This record gives sequence, C-alpha cells and structure tokens, in this order.
Amino acid sequence: MLYPLPEILTNPPRRRLGHQALVLNTDGAVLLVETTYKNGCTLPGGSAERNELPHLAARRHTETETGLVLPLRSILATDYVDAQLLPEGVNFVYWGGRLTRAQETTVARHRPPERIVALHWVHPADLADTMATDQHRRAAQALTALARGAHLPFLLRGIPAE
Repeated sequence: MLYPLPEILTNPPRRRLGHQALVLNTDGAVLLVETTYKNGCTLPGGSAERNELPHLAARRHTETETGLVLPLRSILATDYVDAQLLPEGVNFVYWGGRLTRAQETTVARHRPPERIVALHWVHPADLADTMATDQHRRAAQALTALARGAHLPFLLRGIPAE
C-alpha cells in the first residue's frame, strides 16, 4: 500500500543557506568583502545553488570574490537568521586558513566582479566598525571558535569532505 508523502517532502520550507569563509593574513587581519548591495563588509561567500555541495559553494564564492581557491573543510560557526526582508536562513562559516604572502598577493591582484566594491584586510578589533552588527557577531564567534580550536569537520554522508 502506498502512503501519501508527508507535507515536508511535497512542499519543503524555503530557507536560505549561506556559506562564508574566515580567512586571515599573516598579520592576523580578516579578509572582508565590500559589495554594492549590502551595508558594511562581509566575510567572502554566498548562497549555494540547488544541489551544490555547501563547502563547494563557499569555495566558489570565495574564489570569485577574492581569487583564492581554499580547501574549506571545517566549520567554525553556524548562524541561524530569522525571516525579515528575506526568508529565514542558516549561515555556515568555514575556516579558510591563514594565507601565505603569495596568497595575499593573489588577493591584491584579483579583479572581482562589479558587484564587489573592494576587498579589505581588517584587524579583529576593528571589525565592529566595518561590518553590520549581525555580520560582525558571526565573524567574532568564528574567531573565538578558531582561538579555542573548536573546528567541526564538514561531512558528506558521514565522511569528511575533500
């Protein structure tokens, strides 16, 4: 006997999934993106496309915005955002690593899409002056997790992502 599918399967809820990368330079400054469509700077990243693996969405956005191709395999923070102007969402902050001087040069030479106004290196103490409050809180929590060594592996069906 066939049973009807539950409502959650036939009409799933709309939810945004955001994927960002926390990247530090050799001096400990955080890489931020200034866009034409948001107030304040954000960590590099964006939304996943349908059926796109989450860590690959973060990597794609980070590469497009900064020129960096980074292995984003651990999560530093997960942030739920309730529905306001946009549907509710969950944002994941991946550890992008501390860059080498050569990687910093890649960022300096990169020409991002027109929607990106500029890339900035901002010391953690100055993030509140540069980012919107919710973005700053998310970055600060990721930095705290990093300092404590609190990385969570990103898993794909129970196996660490490559």
